[in-house]
Amino acid sequence: MLPTITRRTYSPFLSNLFDDDFFPVLSNRTSSMPAVNIKENDKNFFLELAVPGMDKKDLKIDISDDVLTISSENKSEVEEEKDGYKRKEFSYSSFCRSFYIPENVNREKIGASYKDGILSVELPKQEEEKNKITKQIKIS
Repeated sequence: MLPTITRRTYSPFLSNLFDDDFFPVLSNRTSSMPAVNIKENDKNFFLELAVPGMDKKDLKIDISDDVLTISSENKSEVEEEKDGYKRKEFSYSSFCRSFYIPENVNREKIGASYKDGILSVELPKQEEEKNKITKQIKIS
């Protein structure tokens, strides 16, 4: 893991000089954190993560207590020997996103699919008891 880069600001004028927008390469925000859309309808919650270029075998979804965690770790290494020189490159990328699961989600029926770089997770809501009656009782 790369060390964390900390910045010191000596004057208000310089406070935004080394902002993440100015040097995005040094920013932690560019550490392959996928964008997420969260949607809801009457029957489901939906999570959509933009993870282009990943294989679905590299993606992992875990549920522990009330937290759904989506993560990935990808390592690759390429070595080439040609015409008296040797070239060796490696790369590593990872991310981890966690979401609290609402109480009304049926954890047994959570499903996921991956297509065209989008990981879609469907969290079905539990059916409410139909026998629930709401009424007010008069006090005598």
